[in-house]
Amino acid sequence: MNNSLSRVLPAFLKTFDSIFGRIGARILPQPDRKSYPTTIASILVIRPGGIGDAALVAPLIAVLADRYPTAGIYILAERRNAGVFCLIPGIKKLFLYDKPAELCNALREKYDLVIDTEQWHRLSAVVARLTGTDCSLGFDTNERSRLFTYTVPYAHEHYEAQSFLNLLTPLGFQVAFNPAVTFLEVPASAVQEIANLSVNQAATRYVTIFPGASISERRWGTDKFRLLASRFTASGLIPVIIGGDSERLAGDEIIAKGGFNYAGRTTLAGSASLISRSSLLVSSDSGILHIGAGLGIPTVSLFGPGISAKWGPCGNRNVIIDKGMDCSPCTRFGYTPKCLYNVRCMAEISVDEVYMAATGLLNKI
Repeated sequence: MNNSLSRVLPAFLKTFDSIFGRIGARILPQPDRKSYPTTIASILVIRPGGIGDAALVAPLIAVLADRYPTAGIYILAERRNAGVFCLIPGIKKLFLYDKPAELCNALREKYDLVIDTEQWHRLSAVVARLTGTDCSLGFDTNERSRLFTYTVPYAHEHYEAQSFLNLLTPLGFQVAFNPAVTFLEVPASAVQEIANLSVNQAATRYVTIFPGASISERRWGTDKFRLLASRFTASGLIPVIIGGDSERLAGDEIIAKGGFNYAGRTTLAGSASLISRSSLLVSSDSGILHIGAGLGIPTVSLFGPGISAKWGPCGNRNVIIDKGMDCSPCTRFGYTPKCLYNVRCMAEISVDEVYMAATGLLNKI
């Protein structure tokens, strides 16, 4: 999907949801609450949204694959996050929520269980209701709750992977997220994709850096990343820039004193393969951060507007830098208000802080 479409389509879906999703959530008949099916042969997991949400739904999918080993697990995602699902084993088929023909194909299937992992928007709940399943699960965040047979409370204080796992509680599963267990896998095709990249021929260790973010308020800044990369280079660590086309120019500036820039030159799975071979990932609050955590790679993450308790990777292999300003976090359900303080929550994170956190983590593990 080209960059212009990737920017326009999510905004269109939000607008469409605010009108038609709200109407659908209010006028569709509520489902009858029935007993759980005795046999579950097919499961639909709905996961619209971005890369991070898709990565963090992987532990939920792993539990489903373990508890229902003979069931086919289907995914309904968006084009912008579909690439994540090749990193998650156990999936039978992927449908795209924002391709009408594929959405129709998804609705033609019969499911014994539908789990909507969307946190706020209503269209996915409408889709869950239209499947006609006797057992559907979802969050009770607004009027969307009336379209499910069973609902679960949503808390901003829970790590998001745990929030998704909480959706299983109506089925009788009490599952705690374990940060020591990796939940993403790099496919062989992605390993092959980067097999000939020059970074893999380097004898010294390298660190991956993702300088991007989905919104400007989460960006740390190209100049700071450039200074950080030069510190890594001076200490014998090769900086490797990953990301999409939108990070390519910044990547060239960041590695001015040495390193490799693969932004815009690999698939998402290829970036995951690069991360999996690195010693450390440095990233702002982003989907790439969650891929690194899911692969079990040590991370240093930079938080400002986002809720670090919800989105910061767990475990002692991850360091979260969050200045804890009075005005932050300010993001709720994917919406970040216009900042009146020049995004000082990100601006006040220093290069020294990040470098010391990174080297301290590398020395510890």
